[in-house]
Amino acid sequence: MPEPPRIDRFAENLREQDAGAAFVLESKGQWWHAGFHLTTAIVGPTILTLPYAFRGLGWGLGFFCLTAMAIVTFYSYYLMSKVLEHCEKAGRRHIRFRELAADVLGSGWMFYVVISIQTAINTGIGIAAILLGGQCLELYEFIAMVTLVMIVLAQFPTFHSLRHINLGSLLLSLGYTFLVVGACIYAGTSKHAPPRDYSLESKISSRVFSAFTSISIIAAIFGNGILPEIQATLAPPATGKMVKGLLMCYAVIFVTFYSGAASGYWVFGSNSNSNILKSLMPDEGPSLAPTWVIGLAVIFVLLQLFAIGLVYSQVAYEIMEKKSADVKQGMFSRRNLIPRLILRTLYVIFCGFFAAMLPFFGDINAVVGAIGFIPLDFILPMLLYNMTYKPPKSSPTYWINISIIVVFTGTGIMGAFSSIRQLVLDANKFKLFSSHAVG
Repeated sequence: MPEPPRIDRFAENLREQDAGAAFVLESKGQWWHAGFHLTTAIVGPTILTLPYAFRGLGWGLGFFCLTAMAIVTFYSYYLMSKVLEHCEKAGRRHIRFRELAADVLGSGWMFYVVISIQTAINTGIGIAAILLGGQCLELYEFIAMVTLVMIVLAQFPTFHSLRHINLGSLLLSLGYTFLVVGACIYAGTSKHAPPRDYSLESKISSRVFSAFTSISIIAAIFGNGILPEIQATLAPPATGKMVKGLLMCYAVIFVTFYSGAASGYWVFGSNSNSNILKSLMPDEGPSLAPTWVIGLAVIFVLLQLFAIGLVYSQVAYEIMEKKSADVKQGMFSRRNLIPRLILRTLYVIFCGFFAAMLPFFGDINAVVGAIGFIPLDFILPMLLYNMTYKPPKSSPTYWINISIIVVFTGTGIMGAFSSIRQLVLDANKFKLFSSHAVG
């Protein structure tokens, strides 16, 4: 039975007056551009935290959770792309996650729930990207340098204009992963190899909290939260293009995630740092791998961090531009250029300030995963699909989606509690604007 016509509260004629849509989310890309954007959004230096996540799970449960998250997120993103295609064919093309959720679920408050979660994710990732850059060298002094470079790069006007940067980001992720894997193999087979200990927490309660914190970290690593905005950069019609982009992205994920997790945890076990590069360069004693290898990996990481910061800032920028820019004037007119320069500069300074003030990358990653990525990437896509396609309650698809919603709702609640708990515990170990990261 054909779907009855519905009023689109986010219609194309309204977007003609929307500078955020016309400028930041302009639709000119091909499927491989979406693949570059997706890979940059998912495959980043957070790979370096996987051994740290494994220390709360162990070998078996660690690989199980990594594989389960890969399968569920690919399935989730596939469903999301199908919902977006369905709406587009029905004449309701959505370019923002919050608009899609509000339209499909028919609830205005969902618009504000999604935009709040996306803002938390984007700001959290912006802070964490700058912080991780600082962890590679001396912390808050270097954070100031990273922030200055980010201010300059933030002036790229559109998401689509980042396509070449994000291709470079994809190549950089492969580069530093291979370098880190090689460094870990070298460290594990050298005479200075650290003693291997894969034991978990002795207390059951601590072990449970550590496990849920680790699951939240892995969820954050696989998280995206901006898939509709990435799909919006595709030239319409978008049918089938996003799936090709996802396949490209997950091919890179398979190569990088498993090799990085296995090699790092194999060498450092329960002593893994939240940044494996810090484990390879201990504060005391010699470097555990050739300095040039670690140095080159650090350079690759730093370069990719700029791309990641740019990608996750796009939602914030399109919100700003929607309110501040005049779509009737040119993208580079003085009327639009000056507000863009001021607002984006202030946003990056805000992220840099909090990165310098709160130096615990692993814990921030876990909190972002629990309160941000799990709802947007593991719960909402299943709900949106069931509401849009209305599979019969007797069908496997319906119950698979409901099961994922239930499991990850519980995981998100426990993960949020354990992650915030760990954040509070680590808060006692640092001073504001410390030059040493915790975790």
